Amino acid sequence: MKKTVLILGGSSDIGYEVILKFLKNGWKVISQYNFNNKSLNKLKKNYAHNLLLIKSNFEKNSSFNAFLKKINNLHISSLINLVGFIDNVSFEKANLENMKKCIQINTLVPILIQKKVIDKMKDIKFGRILHISSIGVKYGGGENTFNYSFSKNALEFIPSHMKNLVKYNILTNVLRVGFVKTKLTKKIKNKNINQRIKLIPIGRSADKQEISDMIYFLASEKNTYISNEKITIAGGE
Repeated sequence: MKKTVLILGGSSDIGYEVILKFLKNGWKVISQYNFNNKSLNKLKKNYAHNLLLIKSNFEKNSSFNAFLKKINNLHISSLINLVGFIDNVSFEKANLENMKKCIQINTLVPILIQKKVIDKMKDIKFGRILHISSIGVKYGGGENTFNYSFSKNALEFIPSHMKNLVKYNILTNVLRVGFVKTKLTKKIKNKNINQRIKLIPIGRSADKQEISDMIYFLASEKNTYISNEKITIAGGE
């Protein structure tokens, strides 16, 4: 089996670590990204034959449809959804437009991409699908992350709907990730990082390497039995 992973949201801090992890383990990597990233471009030079970068803005239907065409004939054996758009909107300020935008990027587009690659996974009788959620779902989200947490909550429905795919050796899971110091978390308004860390029983934020190790395990051939699960990596929260 040719091992090919499709990673959505590869320009994030965790995305970079996950891409590198799979490349080092001999996988071919196709990564969607929205923003130019010097680290990704450097990886492309070092792994020219095994890394394909596709720029796509999932907010725009035309860009999303173009992305679907580019992956149409590719045999994907693993799909990792790392997309995480935060709009800094509270429940009081949520409206139809900003909710639609957040749900489209974080939930609907990844689900439609999953739908696209499943048939190819059935053909090779192997598939690993992993959606990255947030510990915020457990607590109702933060003050300015209502739409983000709501969209991730909706995403967590997917594994239970996909449970019959195990007969094709397609395992689908959600990973709830706790607090990690990344470019994404720094964008959240009124975020007191020190105060946030005090809520974590282990007493520190997660390391990006710890998260990428868990993602690799669940979304690679290492995982032979775990499916239809919501797994949390959050330092005991």
